[in-house]
Amino acid sequence: MASESYHRYPFYSPRFWHGMGPVAWWKLLRLGRFAVHPSRLPMAAAVTFATPFNAVMGLTQNWVWGRRLQTCSLHGPPIFIIGHWRSGTTLLHELLVLDERLSSPSTFQCFAPHHFLLTEWFFRGFCSWLLPGQRPMDNMAAGWDRPQEDEFALVNLGLPSPYRRIAFPNAPPPDTEYFDTQSLPEEQRRRWSTTLATFLRAVSYRTERPLVVKSPTHTGRVATLAETFPGAKFIHITRDPRALFPSTVRLWRSLDEVQALQKPTGEGLDSYVLDCLETMYTAFHRQRDEIDPANLIDIRYEDLIADPVGQVESIYRRLRLGDFEHVRQTLSQWAQTAHREYKTNQHQLPAEDEALIRKRWSEYFERYYPEQ
Repeated sequence: MASESYHRYPFYSPRFWHGMGPVAWWKLLRLGRFAVHPSRLPMAAAVTFATPFNAVMGLTQNWVWGRRLQTCSLHGPPIFIIGHWRSGTTLLHELLVLDERLSSPSTFQCFAPHHFLLTEWFFRGFCSWLLPGQRPMDNMAAGWDRPQEDEFALVNLGLPSPYRRIAFPNAPPPDTEYFDTQSLPEEQRRRWSTTLATFLRAVSYRTERPLVVKSPTHTGRVATLAETFPGAKFIHITRDPRALFPSTVRLWRSLDEVQALQKPTGEGLDSYVLDCLETMYTAFHRQRDEIDPANLIDIRYEDLIADPVGQVESIYRRLRLGDFEHVRQTLSQWAQTAHREYKTNQHQLPAEDEALIRKRWSEYFERYYPEQ
C-alpha cells in the first residue's frame, strides 16, 4: 500500500520526470527495464505525452534565444551550497535568496530546463495550483518560484545522475560514479560540465543576477565546479549524523512514494544512505584542498537554526558577498515570523543504528562532530 504522503500529493501534480525530452525519457525507462507498476502507468503515460511538447518547446526556445545563450555570461561566479541531504541545504538556500541581489534556479526552471524562457510566464501565472503547498518530506514551502536543486534539471536534460534511482527505487542504484565527477572519463566530465554551465547561463540570462546553486550531489564535485566556474564560492553545511541518517531515509521514502514509477519496497534503503555519504565525502575530502580556502567555508545546521541572521552575516563576511546590512532587516523579519513557524522533524535513532553510523561515518563524526 502506498503511504499517506503519496495520496496527499495530487494525482494531477507534475513529477519532475515531466520535464524530460523523448530521448532522456526512453533512456530512463530502459534503465529501469520498463518495470513500471500498473498503479503508476497513468503517471508514465502523462510523462510520455509531455515529452514531445518539451522537445518542440526546446527547439523553439533554441531558435529564439540560442545565439544569445551561447554568447552570454553568468552575472558573477556562482555560490554553491553543498552538504549531505537533510543537512540544512534547502533552508540555507531559501535564506540566501532573500537577498534580491541574488537569484537561483527555480522549481519550474529545473523541471522544464529545455524551454523555461519560453513557457515560465504561463505556468507561473496560471498553473500554480499544480503543486502542493509544502514538500512531502518536510515543512518547507513548495511552488514554481521556489529555489530548487539544479540536479533535477540535469536529469531532465538527459545527463546520468544518481537521481535517476528515484524512478526505479527497487533496482540497483544507477550512476553512483556521478557523485565524484573527477573520477569520470574526460569526455563524460566535459559533457556534464558543459550541460550544467549551459543551463546556469540560461537561468542567469533570465534573472540577470548572481546565482546561488544548491544540490547535495555537488558535494563530491567541487573540483569540477571550481574548474568550470572560476571564482565560484562554496558553503559546506553539516549536521549531527544521528539526525542526518533517519532524516535522509525519510526523505528518500517520501520522494520514492511520490516520484517513483514503481511501488517502492524500501529494501536496501538504509545501506544506500550509508554508501552515499561515504562516496560523496571521500570525494569531497580529497578535492577540497584544491579549492582556494577563501572560497570554501563550513557551517553547521545546528548553528544556522539557533541564529540564522548571525550565521548568514558570517557567511557574507567570510566569503566577501557584499554589504550584509542591505539584507539584515529582511532576514530579521524572516527570523521573527517564518522561523518561528519552521519546525525540524524529530527522529528517534535506535541504538543499533547509531552504532552503525558511528562506524560507517566515523570520519564525518571526527571532522565535524568530534564532541558527539
